[in-house]
Amino acid sequence: MNKRTQIAVVLAVALAAGGWMAASAAPDSPTEFAARSTFPVLDRDGKRLPDYTIPSDTQIAKAPNADQINYGKRLLNETRRLLPQNTGASMNCNSCHVQEGKKPMGAPYINTVNSFPQFNPRANRVVSLEDRINGCFMRSMNGKPLAKDSVEMQAMVAYMKWLAQDVPHGAKVQIDNAWPIDTKLVPDPVRGKGLYATQCAACHGANGEGKKDREGDIVFPPLWGDESFNIGAGLARTYKAAAFIRNSMPMGVNTHGNWGEGGVLSDQDAVDVAEYFTHMPRPDFAGKEKDFPKGKPRDSRY
Repeated sequence: MNKRTQIAVVLAVALAAGGWMAASAAPDSPTEFAARSTFPVLDRDGKRLPDYTIPSDTQIAKAPNADQINYGKRLLNETRRLLPQNTGASMNCNSCHVQEGKKPMGAPYINTVNSFPQFNPRANRVVSLEDRINGCFMRSMNGKPLAKDSVEMQAMVAYMKWLAQDVPHGAKVQIDNAWPIDTKLVPDPVRGKGLYATQCAACHGANGEGKKDREGDIVFPPLWGDESFNIGAGLARTYKAAAFIRNSMPMGVNTHGNWGEGGVLSDQDAVDVAEYFTHMPRPDFAGKEKDFPKGKPRDSRY
């Protein structure tokens, strides 16, 4: 029985039982996700709550803090242009959070607000959402942190809070942040180099330099080099990167589905290409020796 058949059987059993698991018992294909906008919600005890529907941005105007939410949305989309003093890399927040943080398996923001504070194994402490955002600024953006009470920080949090809609704190919308990559897969960077050339270079450049529009704004972010994320970023790790790109990349070769639907690469493909580009030269991260004090993951770059 192949993987697709196994998934179909699991879904069929769940449907026959009348359970909510029909929506999350196994990873959906990209096309299945593209057709869905409503997902089950469970509280911290596993109790079913009202379903969650990904909201349209047209609904922002109805919020009492609409201006703040819209500003947060702009900051996440145009981070490098609007916050040049805090971003050393040619990256935006939504370079990695696909479809403005709304795409399942594309690092969505949907559960973000309701998941913090949370324990962070890299820092070995409980962190706030503002701490986590600043971690991205220092690592993925290779930049500097924002003041936690700044207008910009609070605007980004406001957008994420709006995206969570009325889901209570501690509850979880039943979607996945990324494809569940098997870390036992052995990466082949030589094969990954070839895959990068055929599947990734058209958008991210032959030398990983990314692409900008005529105004100099980022269209596709650089994947290595001085303007990319630094060695301390999560996406500098092979399996972390592979889990993200498996169902969100590449964006330019699909003939169906929404932008960023992925589904072109296999799990092994994703691991191979991730091993290739994550190990290309990139900025260092000061303080990396303090990361993971209780043991580094096997794909850590340092």
